[in-house]
Amino acid sequence: MADRSKVLVVAQIPPELRARLGERYDLVELDSAAAARSENSTNGFEVAVTTSIGGADAALMAALPGLRLIACNGTGLERIDMAEAERRGIAVRHTPDVVTEDTADFAIALIYAVGRRLAEADRFVRAGHWRERRMTPSRRLHGKALGIVGLGKIGAAVARRAAGLELALRYTGPREKPDSGVAFEPDLGALAAWADILVLSCPGGPDTENMVDAAVLRRLGPDGLLINVARGSVVDEAALLAALESDAIAGAGLDVFADEPDVDPRFFALENAVLAPHYAAVTRETREAMASLLDGAIGRYFAGKAP
Repeated sequence: MADRSKVLVVAQIPPELRARLGERYDLVELDSAAAARSENSTNGFEVAVTTSIGGADAALMAALPGLRLIACNGTGLERIDMAEAERRGIAVRHTPDVVTEDTADFAIALIYAVGRRLAEADRFVRAGHWRERRMTPSRRLHGKALGIVGLGKIGAAVARRAAGLELALRYTGPREKPDSGVAFEPDLGALAAWADILVLSCPGGPDTENMVDAAVLRRLGPDGLLINVARGSVVDEAALLAALESDAIAGAGLDVFADEPDVDPRFFALENAVLAPHYAAVTRETREAMASLLDGAIGRYFAGKAP
């Protein structure tokens, strides 16, 4: 029986992906490979598997001179040194399309969870407070104004859902998309001032780092809701915490944070924040689709085809 190809695992990958790849390849953890290199064994790895959170930096690529494919479980590429990968002729395959619909669903879910105070209501009932008092009113969402930051695939999917909910829509981004059917607002601050709900669905990275700062939050205002299904780096987290603690904005629904999974504990005391563990695309259907895509890309590479 021929030896199976080896695949290097350089981050904590989902069990679905591990199980699928393990059926066809010998999976070697990064720590084990490092130990082998320290014993002067050649690594011989041509394929590495990572996640959007784990990434792959230039140092990793330099340590793997035979690397030809990085298979990334996730959409974001900001933690993969794409310039270095290109310089070394390393292909990068990620899984952006399959997360679109689930992430858009989750953005809408966060809007309702924060605006209608669903998580808070659940805690209220479980704690037995209903016998003692009534919750104060939540906010109507029907007819409100929703601003989208980043009208890519996920942002456009959010817009489709929001239109069905009869929300007014505008978006901002690096360029106008005349065929989108959604009104364009070039200035983020102006969009925040117009919106009752601001949904972040833009890429992470240097171009968007801390773009939602204290000034933008002030313009969103005390009745405004912030929803982040993008990246934690897009928001100035200290400014957001200050805004939530002082009721400078009404609330936030957050699926991403600046230093995941080490969430700032100040968030835990806030009734006006709904927190999720980077969970928007964690459905059985999406995880299986992501695993299938990466398995296919790796299989094509070992078959001598473009991944």
